[in-house]
Amino acid sequence: MFFYSFGNDGVIFLAAFLLLSGIVAAKFSSRLGLPSLVLFIAVGMMIGRDGLGLIYFDNVELAQLIGIFALIIILFEGGLQTKWETVRSVAFPSISLATLGVLTTALLTGVSVYLVLDVSWLEAFLFGAIVGSTDAAAVFATLKERNIKAKMGATLEAESGTNDPMAIFLTLMFIELIANESVSIWLMIPSFFWQMGLGLALGLMLGKIALFAINRINLESGGLYPVLAIAFALITYSTASAIDASGFLAVYVAALVIGNSELTYRYSIFQFNEGIAWTAQIMMFIILGLLSFPEQVFQPSNIFAGLVISFVLIFLARPFAVFVSTVWLKYSFKERLFLSWAGLRGAVPIVLATFPIVAGIEGAEEFFNIVFFVVLTSALVQGSTISNVAQKLGLMGPKKDTPHHSIELVSIAKANAEMVQFQTNRHNAIVGYKLHEIDFPQKASIAAIVRGDDLVTPYGDTEIKAGDFLYILVSKRKHDELMKLLNEKNKTKNKK
Repeated sequence: MFFYSFGNDGVIFLAAFLLLSGIVAAKFSSRLGLPSLVLFIAVGMMIGRDGLGLIYFDNVELAQLIGIFALIIILFEGGLQTKWETVRSVAFPSISLATLGVLTTALLTGVSVYLVLDVSWLEAFLFGAIVGSTDAAAVFATLKERNIKAKMGATLEAESGTNDPMAIFLTLMFIELIANESVSIWLMIPSFFWQMGLGLALGLMLGKIALFAINRINLESGGLYPVLAIAFALITYSTASAIDASGFLAVYVAALVIGNSELTYRYSIFQFNEGIAWTAQIMMFIILGLLSFPEQVFQPSNIFAGLVISFVLIFLARPFAVFVSTVWLKYSFKERLFLSWAGLRGAVPIVLATFPIVAGIEGAEEFFNIVFFVVLTSALVQGSTISNVAQKLGLMGPKKDTPHHSIELVSIAKANAEMVQFQTNRHNAIVGYKLHEIDFPQKASIAAIVRGDDLVTPYGDTEIKAGDFLYILVSKRKHDELMKLLNEKNKTKNKK
């Protein structure tokens, strides 16, 4: 990596410029109808060797490390934000898509690669494995601000969060088969189940350990709790990878455990992770953009091969894989069509495309350039039309409602109290009642109510309405009692 005529100050300024460019790209991506990842990659390509020439970057190993690190952060943030109730309802179809779906996509895409490129069957299936999985970074970023129905969004997010093990396993398997002809494919299959099973188990265990530590430890500064959470995410990945388990799956499962449990400094942790996930995403895609050289990516032969493979992947392989993976499941034809169209490719295929280069596979650079083109095609064609397709198929959900205010004590741990945020819905027993009519636990006090864009000052005669965000200051000893009251359903409601 070489910065032309830049000293330390110039490097710092360039880093700031890249982050600001990414933020501006994220701001205008929705207005332009493009996924933000496309603009991030464009920034990288623009300042690279074939653009403005500010940076020459060709360190594949470093790009791979940055990509893996960023994916850990992105998966962790995605898992924290995912509701277990929603994921549980789509767990089986997501796992089916993450395993059978990836395998089917890889094999069908491999056939097209064999017909288009002058490669062996093993090399063709290696390419199919590289582009076989949907990408968590692309899916999370694309769906974050779109009002897709919860079932569809949860299926896609859970699939993208759990399908990396299959793609990584297939990629490494075909690399090993190409490099060592004496290796038996049948001896490698058990390692996949080891990776998946142990990754799941470690994610559950380390998620519980992280949750216990975060809630029990008394840190001097509240700002250290989000750092502690990130540290556990990195520990989870490295521990799983050290014993040949799936680190990505372990991180996602651990985040699900943490995010769906009672958590000290919940909103500080969530907000910090959202910010650092955006930073990781910006830097990862810019680095991947730097790693690509437009003169090589956009050669006529690569464009032709990339368009053919993209067509097969988007319109044939992915739809067939979705229909096969969900044939016995309760998904309508329109829902299957949407799942087929929303199978975005992103950072994971590009990062996986660096594996054959590092392994010294012949022709790996050509594979990287075509994979890069396929990812761009997927992001441009599928990513920019997800909302329109969902609307045409009648799969748009209600507008996402997120709080515009955040209240949290500076010294929660020392005060032995916490600020609970709770959003009501029409099923909650407290909805429709005035505050003085609700039997809140002792040492629990309503600090604020956020209703839409308005901050409502709570009085005894203030009525709770569906959709309200309640901020309640409560003693930790009374926390469970408060949550039981808040979660009580209206079918058992009695006036206090």
